[in-house]
Amino acid sequence: MKQQSFSSLAYNNKKITTKRERFLNEMNQVIPWERLLKIIEPHYPRAGNGRPPILMAMMLRIYFLQQWYALGDQAAEESLYDMESMRRFAGLELIEDVILDETTILNFRHLIEKHNLSSALFDDINAYLVSQGIAVSKGSMIDATIVQAPSSSLSLSQL
Repeated sequence: MKQQSFSSLAYNNKKITTKRERFLNEMNQVIPWERLLKIIEPHYPRAGNGRPPILMAMMLRIYFLQQWYALGDQAAEESLYDMESMRRFAGLELIEDVILDETTILNFRHLIEKHNLSSALFDDINAYLVSQGIAVSKGSMIDATIVQAPSSSLSLSQL
């Protein structure tokens, strides 16, 4: 287990759970992460030539944060510094991990775009969530929500 910073320990004892935290906790539960990683894995850099690659799961989670909250690469980097809820979702701890810079985030986004994986990822998620009776509605940094919905609701590919 990672060693927590003082700010993370203080965060654990706060009195309320924010809407963003609830959303990210729910998404952490409902997204089929292993299925999505298998889609990306054939295209992701492997260790052995230079620096070891960043954990693919962490990069995917940051990519999703960008999609859900309309964050550019620099805004994603800054959000990881600013928001404990986003760091936790991505699996980062300030005291132990290096916060990913905007270029690393950009490179992952370009990998997704180069191999046309975005559609495959969102189609897979949408099919899975529809099979579970769940739909996601797009919102802003303040109001992204997850709702139980019939299969005719907004799909993730429309985000």
